[in-house]
Amino acid sequence: MKLITSTDGLAATCAHFATQPFVTVDTEFMRETTYYPKLCLIQIAAPDGSTALVDPLAPGIDLAPFFALMGDEGVLKVFHSARQDLEIIWLQGGLLPQPFFDTQVAAMVCGYGDSVSYEQLVNDVAKAKIDKSSRFTDWSRRPLSEAQLTYALSDVTHLIKVYEELARQLLSTDRGAWLDEEMAVLTSPETYRADPEQAWRRLAGRMRKPREIAVLMEVAAWREREAQSRNVPRGRILKDEAVLDVATAAPRSVEALGRLRTIPTGFERSRTGAEILAAVERGLARDPASIPVPERGRARSGGNGALVELLKVLLKAVCEQERVAPKIIATVDDLEALAEDDEADVPVLSGWRRGLFGEKALALKAGRVALSAEGGRVVVRDLGEAAEG
Repeated sequence: MKLITSTDGLAATCAHFATQPFVTVDTEFMRETTYYPKLCLIQIAAPDGSTALVDPLAPGIDLAPFFALMGDEGVLKVFHSARQDLEIIWLQGGLLPQPFFDTQVAAMVCGYGDSVSYEQLVNDVAKAKIDKSSRFTDWSRRPLSEAQLTYALSDVTHLIKVYEELARQLLSTDRGAWLDEEMAVLTSPETYRADPEQAWRRLAGRMRKPREIAVLMEVAAWREREAQSRNVPRGRILKDEAVLDVATAAPRSVEALGRLRTIPTGFERSRTGAEILAAVERGLARDPASIPVPERGRARSGGNGALVELLKVLLKAVCEQERVAPKIIATVDDLEALAEDDEADVPVLSGWRRGLFGEKALALKAGRVALSAEGGRVVVRDLGEAAEG
């Protein structure tokens, strides 16, 4: 088993793959010591049995033929749980695969559960077992062993049968359009743009004070820019706990910064300490009225907790009956919004989701349907029909 290490070899291989109706693709990468993922290996397979392992770390190799294949609209690109793979292709190639198919999303539509693993799908669909002994490989080290390469290739060879079976199920159930919204998110460049100005949202949690959020916005944005410019993980710049401590305490002096338990001794007197204090001042200078304070959970603040729980049961019952994963229908936030407002701006009240679940949810709220137990299962009953019977 050989790695492709030259541009000419990659070009010839991709030219062959361009003749195929679809290819299965996977990548191996490392990001423990970097902000941006380091691409270490590319695996590709096709239905005619051809396969390829590409070494992106080979001296002088140009990945342009691979990126051209990813943009070839005549070839469907199949991934499993593609978000991180697509992020790498976007960052290094400046494009996103088109057309595109994610078997994890398709599996949710076909009733295999929320976020089903590749290993489980291979076991259920391809009736095969994956050797997991190389799962924790350092893919940046060379040479890679035969066992490591075999393991990596299995990520795309079994995927052929998985895709073909899921595509057959989607065709037979006429659910192909259900994937469109999820696929559109995955193939949108906005999904992969790490905007420093939005970094605070990942940490905001239950913060509600505008002053704290204002400082958090500035400190988190500063940290994100530093991590990007140095290409190191965020935690190498400042740990999450320290960012939150700074946002809450808003220290305005070297001494105050040094008193925070999450700030290492002496850190407050460094250049980085000075930059943190400057970010705090920028946060405190913000107009409190302009700070986007997150809403509290609707169910907890609005007294709709019991109704939200009923909607959760309804969602699970409908999804069991229709053999579709709840995650692709509605989130807890969606259910909380729906519990509060019949016209909430949530996906579950539009398109195919409304017909599958949204209308039943509204009927439950209006008392037109009820939930009952029958034979160990939750049954959705139309009260109008029950009364007529």
